[in-house]
Amino acid sequence: MKKHYTAAFKAKLVVELLKEEKTLSQLASEHQVHPNQLRQWRDRVLKEMASLFDKKSQTADLLTAHEEQIEELYAEIGKLTAQLSWLKKKSGLDPAAR
Repeated sequence: MKKHYTAAFKAKLVVELLKEEKTLSQLASEHQVHPNQLRQWRDRVLKEMASLFDKKSQTADLLTAHEEQIEELYAEIGKLTAQLSWLKKKSGLDPAAR
């Protein structure tokens, strides 16, 4: 079974690792985490650290994701509307078809 760690747990371990008071192997064994996993978390934090201070990038990413979600929802509405009108027509419930 695959273990799932909370974001707070990951952050705590990465902070401890960056303090360099203990080695990566020591921290991994103390917290029953594979050293490679701990290394991946540290590398990800270091890679994405600069983006934490870039508000424009975060805002643009959120705006893009929101616009994509709106487009998907409008597409779904169109699809459902077409299906509903087809069902009404086939069932004889459409007053415009009478």
